Amino acid sequence: MRFDIFTLFPEMFEGPLTESIIRRAREAGLVEIRLHNVRHYATDKHRVTDDTPYGGGGGMVMKAEPLFRAVEAVLGLPPRGAGEAVPPPPCPVILLTPQGRPFTQQVAEELSRQTRVALLCGRYEGVDERVREHLATDELSIGPYVLSGGELPAMVIVDAVTRLLPGALGDPEGARRDSFAMGLLEHPHYTRPADFRGWRVPDVLLSGHHGRVAEWRRHEALIRTLVRRPELIAAHTLTQADRAFLRRLVHHVDALLKEADP
Repeated sequence: MRFDIFTLFPEMFEGPLTESIIRRAREAGLVEIRLHNVRHYATDKHRVTDDTPYGGGGGMVMKAEPLFRAVEAVLGLPPRGAGEAVPPPPCPVILLTPQGRPFTQQVAEELSRQTRVALLCGRYEGVDERVREHLATDELSIGPYVLSGGELPAMVIVDAVTRLLPGALGDPEGARRDSFAMGLLEHPHYTRPADFRGWRVPDVLLSGHHGRVAEWRRHEALIRTLVRRPELIAAHTLTQADRAFLRRLVHHVDALLKEADP
């Protein structure tokens, strides 16, 4: 899979994209990441990529021309103007913006099935609206908050998608068991020592009984999701065993509340 990232600050990607899982995936040829400096596609003497907004107001806006030229050159698209028809881009062209649809595990899975993805990193007050209307094919946001630009969201998307590629993780089942991948928050994890400062690992995890361990993990995932992210329970397809466990849990909590009620 190949990522083409269009940015004004390619140096920001050096650390995150050259370590850990992404580094190993790149070395194994599972993912290719190309950084494209949008300034190189500006045609004026000073490589200007932003300008003041029409209508006034504070801040600067990224110009349309350098972004169009960069994407067209890298993706092999012919330049076009209003009313001119051209073939669609060979891959999704995603504008990273707070106005985009939320980036979720499901979206990460969608992108992992692509062979190539282009990510456009906005800056300043945003990009010229014509980029959104006539260049981008999709818009994504990693959360309801403001960042300085699209570089950090691009790193998040690359990381989330790369770990889904076959062979990227040491454990082939790791990505499937991650939080959100199965629709629930992940169960608690423990490692040695079994007793740390008097805090013991749950006995079931030391039992060697794989069936009981699997059941405990599923129950803990259900409890943690119900407490922390109850909306995920409503959206998740529960098994009959899950429903039975949750009914027992609710009944038990209800009984405790009645005992505590004067």
